[in-house]
Amino acid sequence: MKTHYDTLIFDLSKESRIGYQYTEKNLNEVNLPQNLLRASSADLPEVSEFDVVRHFTNVSQKNFGVETGFYPLGSCTMKYNPKINDELATLSGFSNIHPLQPDSTMQGLLQIYHETQEMLSEISGLKAYSLNPFAGAHGELAGLMIIKAYHEKNNDSKRNKIIIPDSAHGTNPASATVCGFDVIEIKSNLDGTVNMHALKEVLSDEIAGLMLTNPNTAGVFEKDILEISKLVHNAGGLLYYDGANLNALLGHAKPGDMGFDITHINLHKTFSTPHGGGGPGSGPVGVCEKLVEFLPNPIVVKNGNTYHLGEAKDSIGNLGLFYGNASVYIRAYVYLRTLGKENIKDVGSLAVLNANYIKDSLKDLYELPIDGHCMHEFVFDGLKDSSTGVKTLDIAKRLLDYGYHAPTIYFPLIFHQSMMIEPTEVESKDTLDSFINIMRIVAKEAIENPDIVKTAPHNTIVRRLDEVKAVKNPILKYKDIK
Repeated sequence: MKTHYDTLIFDLSKESRIGYQYTEKNLNEVNLPQNLLRASSADLPEVSEFDVVRHFTNVSQKNFGVETGFYPLGSCTMKYNPKINDELATLSGFSNIHPLQPDSTMQGLLQIYHETQEMLSEISGLKAYSLNPFAGAHGELAGLMIIKAYHEKNNDSKRNKIIIPDSAHGTNPASATVCGFDVIEIKSNLDGTVNMHALKEVLSDEIAGLMLTNPNTAGVFEKDILEISKLVHNAGGLLYYDGANLNALLGHAKPGDMGFDITHINLHKTFSTPHGGGGPGSGPVGVCEKLVEFLPNPIVVKNGNTYHLGEAKDSIGNLGLFYGNASVYIRAYVYLRTLGKENIKDVGSLAVLNANYIKDSLKDLYELPIDGHCMHEFVFDGLKDSSTGVKTLDIAKRLLDYGYHAPTIYFPLIFHQSMMIEPTEVESKDTLDSFINIMRIVAKEAIENPDIVKTAPHNTIVRRLDEVKAVKNPILKYKDIK
C-alpha cells in the first residue's frame, strides 16, 4: 500500500520549512569574490530534518541489493561484500589519511597497495600492476593507452586497429574508440568463442592488438587461447585481457600463462568490493615485463623496508589526481588475505558448480543455445515454448514480483533472447533451489497465464515503465512535473 512517505522528498517541500538553521555566531565571516556569489537563492526543497531522514530511510528500504536478495546478474559477479572488509577499511588510520601527505606518514597504506599489486601479479601471471584506474572501463582505457604507447615507441604508429569479437563486453569497442583506435569486429562461433578463420583474415601489420575475455561472455572457455595468442603476437600485436570474468579462473589458470600481455581486473567484481550505483569501482591494470615502463603513474615501489610512490620510465601518465580508490583496495586486500593462497581455488570451483547446477536444472524449460558444461555463467535464449509471445524482458520483470533481481538480459548480443545468469560462489544450494523453482513457475505462467507475465511487475513500488520514453524524456527536476 502506498503511503505518504512514498512520495518524493520534493513533494514534501513547504515554503519556509527548515531542517537546521545556523545563527551568525556559528559562522566566521567569509568574503567571497563577487564572481562566485549566486545572484539568487538556490531553488532547493524546503523540508524538515525528520522528513529528510524518513524519506531516505524509506527509499533505502525499496532498494534491491545483494544483501537483500539473490542477484544473478550475469557478467557482473554481484557477490557478498564481507563486513570485516568494511570495518577494516574505515579504521581511522586509513579513513583519515590525506592523499597529499608525505609518503613517510602513510607507510601502512602504501604497504597494502604494494602487497595488493604483488598478489594481483601472482593471481594473473603478469609482471606488475598499477592501481591507478578508478573503474573497469578506466582500466581498459589505460591498457589500450599502453598498447598505443608501446607501438609508438617502436616507431610502429600505423598499428591503429583493435580486433574485438562480437561477443565482447560493450565497453571494449567503446574504450578502443575513445583511445583513438579503429575497431575491427569479428564474428564469433556459435558458442561465442573466437572464430579462428575470421581472426586470421583480419590480422595484418596495422593490428595493434586483440581484446578478449576468457571465459567469454557466454561462459565458455576459449580452448584455442594459446593459438590465438601465437597468431596475434606473430602479427606484431598485443593481447589484452578483459578481466571481468576472472572470478571463474581464480587459483586455476592465469591470463599471463595464456599469452596475455595486458589485463585489467575489476576489483568490484572478483574481489568482493562494493559494486553498482556508479561506484566506487576499481580497475587495476597489469602488464607483462616488456610493458612495465608504460604503466600509469604513480606506482608503489618498495625500497628496503619503506614504500614510496614512484614513476614508470615511459608512463602513459596519471589517470587521476590521486592514486585510485583507497578504501576499495583495502577491502580487496582483506578479502585476499582472508582467502589465502590455499583457499582461493574454491572461489572459481564453486562459482562454476553453481552455474552448471542452475543451467542443468532449467534447460528443459529454457532454450540452451550452448550445450555442455559452462564456466561461472551461462546464457539461456528465452523459453523453449515461446508460443504465447512471452519474451525475455517479460520474464525478467516477473522475477521482480517474486523478490529476485533479474539476470542480465539481451546480452550477449549473439543471441536474440539472452538471459545471462551468474550465481557466484557465495550462494547456497537453498538459494539456488528457490531461484530454480521460481524460474519454473514463471515458465509455467508464460504458457497458462501469459498476460500476468507480460504486464509484470505487479508487486513493486514502480510498475513497468515505458523504457524508451524514460531514456528520451527523463524527468530531471522536481518542479513543473506534469
